[in-house]
Amino acid sequence: MGLFDTLRFEYPLPDPRHQNLDFQTKDLDCGLEYYTITRDGRLVCHPRRFDGDGSRDRDTELAFHGDIQFYTSAADKTWIEYVMRFTHGHVEWIQPFEETGQAIEAAPPEAEQEAPPVGGAEKALLANLRRDRRELERLLQESSSHWGYEDPVYRFYHQSFKVYGLQHQTQAIIERLRALAPDRPLNPWLIEIVKSGTGKKFKMEDNEHWQEVTRPILEAFFHARFFLEMAVRYSDLKAPPQSLPSGYAALLYLFGLR
Repeated sequence: MGLFDTLRFEYPLPDPRHQNLDFQTKDLDCGLEYYTITRDGRLVCHPRRFDGDGSRDRDTELAFHGDIQFYTSAADKTWIEYVMRFTHGHVEWIQPFEETGQAIEAAPPEAEQEAPPVGGAEKALLANLRRDRRELERLLQESSSHWGYEDPVYRFYHQSFKVYGLQHQTQAIIERLRALAPDRPLNPWLIEIVKSGTGKKFKMEDNEHWQEVTRPILEAFFHARFFLEMAVRYSDLKAPPQSLPSGYAALLYLFGLR
């Protein structure tokens, strides 16, 4: 079966009956180390102690960032399996493994509906990515085409007013992204970048300070297109991944899920 590490929990598990069990995981170093998830959600390694130079002899807190799948079997041979998500060294959530694989329906719109908890919101995002995959792919294709990508960037270097037309593509992408999680605001950094690079109309005096005026148009488009490309790339996921690819983690930041 290969090597693994052992997890022990002070942090509360969803089922209290499992609290004092030892769990195994292959998502850490697989060095037969023991780890504790502390009551406040930190990951602490208790290394095996050896004599001789180079041995580790102190507990170490790890700034783990990603998902850890862990499992064990109870005395009655029942299989128990969970997934927990760490964000910059602290537990964000723990869920039974079977629940992380269940697609959920988007909640019906209500005027005063609150945003769902992060775990549920992430699964709703995945469901909506699958739902809108064809439209996302179509928009990405447009944003990678000659007229939707190649020519507008050329127009910046050609100092042509036609680069201003790129703003429409940026706005179309942003609206499509908003539809993936309509109850969650987009990342404020992205909003600021898009605000700086849209709503512009060409004026003759813009030629005198061309880069200052038009570079934000390209920047806004590039950021929007990046998130669109990541949405397409990860639109086939049926459950949160056990380890976070950078592009998927960026999508979570886009919707305030990290």
